[in-house]
Amino acid sequence: MTGSANSLQHARNYGLFINGTETETEAVSQRFCPGTGEHVATFASGTAGDALDAIAVARRTFEERVWSRKNGPQRSHVLLRLAELMRENAEYLARIEAEEVGKPVKLARGDVAASIAMVEHAAALAQTASGEAVDNVNPDVVSLVVREPAGVIGMITPWNFPLLQLSQKLPYALAAGCTAVIKPAEITAGSTVEMARFCKQAGVPDGVVNVVTGRGSVVGNTIAASPDVDVLSFTGSTEVGARITEVSAATTKRLSMELGGKAAAVVLPDADLEQAANGVVFGAIFNSGECCVATTRLIVHESIADELISRVIEIMGRVRVGPPLDDDSEVGAMIHEAHLESVLGYIEKGVAEGGTILLGGNRLIDGAHASGFYVEPTIIDGVKRGDTIFQEEIFGPVLAVTRFATVEEAAELVNAVDYGLANTIWSAGIQTAIPLAKRLRSGSVWVNTTLENAPQMPTGGLKRSGYGREMGTAGYEEFTEPKTITLRLKAAEPFFGI
Repeated sequence: MTGSANSLQHARNYGLFINGTETETEAVSQRFCPGTGEHVATFASGTAGDALDAIAVARRTFEERVWSRKNGPQRSHVLLRLAELMRENAEYLARIEAEEVGKPVKLARGDVAASIAMVEHAAALAQTASGEAVDNVNPDVVSLVVREPAGVIGMITPWNFPLLQLSQKLPYALAAGCTAVIKPAEITAGSTVEMARFCKQAGVPDGVVNVVTGRGSVVGNTIAASPDVDVLSFTGSTEVGARITEVSAATTKRLSMELGGKAAAVVLPDADLEQAANGVVFGAIFNSGECCVATTRLIVHESIADELISRVIEIMGRVRVGPPLDDDSEVGAMIHEAHLESVLGYIEKGVAEGGTILLGGNRLIDGAHASGFYVEPTIIDGVKRGDTIFQEEIFGPVLAVTRFATVEEAAELVNAVDYGLANTIWSAGIQTAIPLAKRLRSGSVWVNTTLENAPQMPTGGLKRSGYGREMGTAGYEEFTEPKTITLRLKAAEPFFGI
């Protein structure tokens, strides 16, 4: 895509952010909005040397205890100031997310609000986190279990929720007293550099938060391979996660991986169909389906399938697909042309393997869609367990429909994929829903709601969806190391020489 000469004058410019200073490099990459074709940002293309410089700064800053020596209330105060700055600049951050990702600005505003909530939650954890005392094992011994900052944290974040995914990591690492080297997706890095600027303004010391933009094969691999990075927190595809794991293996660093997903929405016969239909549509096409927990498999009981599908078609048919900065847009553009072609290819494969398109299925090229990478919200019926679109992550606004006859069959269908990130159940009967929820192999299960998260609730996956948790107390503890300190109160009896 090419932008107009006028748009080039208004594009945001971002350098590398290392040791509290933003620097430019000769190599840069341009970002054009996938929804309009306009030039919106220029990013520095960092090298392996730049990444090593940032790691060295983070290592030195951590070893000097510049940040970790501050107590919990002090770190909390800085995080609360960071949240204030984000709130003051919320609309600006939302615009960056909308323009770089191509998502509707109304969704971007929600991402910003959720990100602020996570920073505030991390501030609360910094205030309240504590260790434990064990004094019931031996009357002459007391053991303390304390949690110390894990050290230098490498963070590699994806392009679909740049600010939100960063906010599931960085505030919690800061609350724990760690330093960070961050590699955002090279095409949606704006909000990450903005956050680094806000951190400095909020009072985070130089060297604690460092951002190196650039290619994953260069910057990301350098972070993964470095023995000076203690923990690597990665969010992205399962394929890239596997490569990152291989690159990091020699260092034996701790990994936290949130990878791909293939979530299902199970609708049981006793479900409220109106509620379920609205939830199914929301779960399937939220963020244009570019969401690792998108419920893009509809597994519906055969007795209610036709009625539910009719409702889903009616709701999805009214969805407004449009430019990111249009307040009326509900679904935006695909991230880039190659991904657009990938989504369309999955639709074609779904039909070739026996599915029937009930809605959509095409690229939108008319009017406001002419300059962007838009796909119609799509429903494909008659999808079988072994079909490609049942098994593989599409990452687009495509809903695959499969019918079942028994709850046992439903559970087997949900679990019959390599992923285990999240699933949803729609049912009026708690006696059925809870046992089914326990059978589903995923890190999260929603009942009569979907994609409903809060900073207090940990998220993460099973199977090829990864391991480790983000958010909540568990997310905070990912960036800490427990240490046991044992104190003897009375001299022990001699063991040798008696």
